[in-house]
Amino acid sequence: MLPDQQLTNPDQASAEDSQASAIARLYGEPLLDLPRDLYIPPDALEVILEAFEGPLDLLLYLIRRQNFNILDIPMADVTQQYLKYIDEVRSHNLELAAEYLLMAAMLIEIKSRMLLPVRPKEGEAEPEDPRAELVRRLLEYEKMKLAAQQIDAIPQLGRDVAAAQVYIEQSLVPRLPQVNPDDLQAAWRDLIKRAKLVAHHHVSREALSVREHMSKILRQLQHSQFVEFADLFTEALATGGGVPVIVVHFLALLELAKEGLIDITQAAPFAPIYVRLGYTPSH
Repeated sequence: MLPDQQLTNPDQASAEDSQASAIARLYGEPLLDLPRDLYIPPDALEVILEAFEGPLDLLLYLIRRQNFNILDIPMADVTQQYLKYIDEVRSHNLELAAEYLLMAAMLIEIKSRMLLPVRPKEGEAEPEDPRAELVRRLLEYEKMKLAAQQIDAIPQLGRDVAAAQVYIEQSLVPRLPQVNPDDLQAAWRDLIKRAKLVAHHHVSREALSVREHMSKILRQLQHSQFVEFADLFTEALATGGGVPVIVVHFLALLELAKEGLIDITQAAPFAPIYVRLGYTPSH
């Protein structure tokens, strides 16, 4: 033994043993024995039956645990184990359900019928096995139990998976809806109809410039924040240029929108179409 080693204090060892064997702690002190006047509600002992969902579940557990053939159940062993379980539960003052007691009586009856000689009925080659009805119920119960386990293995919303939720922060700046191409096409058809109504019947050759009409549109938009789509063609219609002038003016409008010099907006679906400058003019 090394000089600096010390023997364990017997009182300290006994204290550690008592703490290890304590079943609970009361105000920090280990509790070695349950109080004799401790009241335990009868419902607290129902946890004993939570492992089994009924008498058939208990019988199936006893049979499968010992690898018994379910088609040839040893009734003496199974009945003895079943009654032993019932006695253990009743010893805890637990009120058994009527179905457990009914199954116990049924097992005793089957065991008694197997001990007595049975004469075959007329027209039957062999007498019916007293266990046949019990075997049928056990097989059906096992089939339903396996099906329930397979269904329970399927992921369920709220238990295994959670619904995805996405929160979108809305901007305080209102966003104008995009102009529908169909609306723009309808406005264009309306302009064509109006241009045909005011057209002059004379033959002339006029040089039309898309760039010139682009400049006219920009000058017209510099004095107003928003201009209605149809108002941009008022001057062209007033000059009596007819369809060619309207077409060139519309091409100039599309070219300006393509270059990003103007914005075509609409306040709401089916509302009038407005045009504004796509940049801030310098004064």
